[in-house]
Amino acid sequence: MERLATYLTYLSKLEAHGVETISSAEMAARTGMNAAQFRKDLSHFGEFGRPGIGYNVRELTRRIARILKVDCEQCVLLVGAGNLGSAIVGYPALKAQNFHIVAAFDNDRNKIGRKLWDLRIQDISDLKKVNRKLNARIGIIAVPAEAAQQVAAALLEADIRAILNFAPVTLKLPPGIAARNVDFVQELAVLSFYAAGEATRE
Repeated sequence: MERLATYLTYLSKLEAHGVETISSAEMAARTGMNAAQFRKDLSHFGEFGRPGIGYNVRELTRRIARILKVDCEQCVLLVGAGNLGSAIVGYPALKAQNFHIVAAFDNDRNKIGRKLWDLRIQDISDLKKVNRKLNARIGIIAVPAEAAQQVAAALLEADIRAILNFAPVTLKLPPGIAARNVDFVQELAVLSFYAAGEATRE
């Protein structure tokens, strides 16, 4: 699924630039993936491309989007209306890929009721009630580490089935709940190692 998402990102860019066809070798060069792996990944979902011609960019983009369920709008809830939350809501690529943040929540009385871009910040205690109408299945956590587990529990109670977690903590989640963690500090620590040339010396 990660590789398919990578393919979709590059294919969308190619389509925007008017590229009509692409070969597996060209796709591999652009994504850093192996051409054979690219063909194998696609083979799990049917037949793609034509020998000697390659892949129709528009058609392949649409088919991968359907596989990833992003061919139609995906409603997303955001919990955490601070600086990070504001940056996430304002990120233009989300809407471009059919992800629509439909509600933002916080527990800070000074924030509740205020605007966050085009959303009005709502009380997290209303999360379950609000999502009965919105029917979102994806939630984003952008709160401090000490609050993340409690927020995750509130999202699950509101029938969220997948979570993107920006808090620097590993969530304890029941089976069947998908979660992805984004830890900036952890990633920077890895980059620090490489920036110092330690990988070469190792």
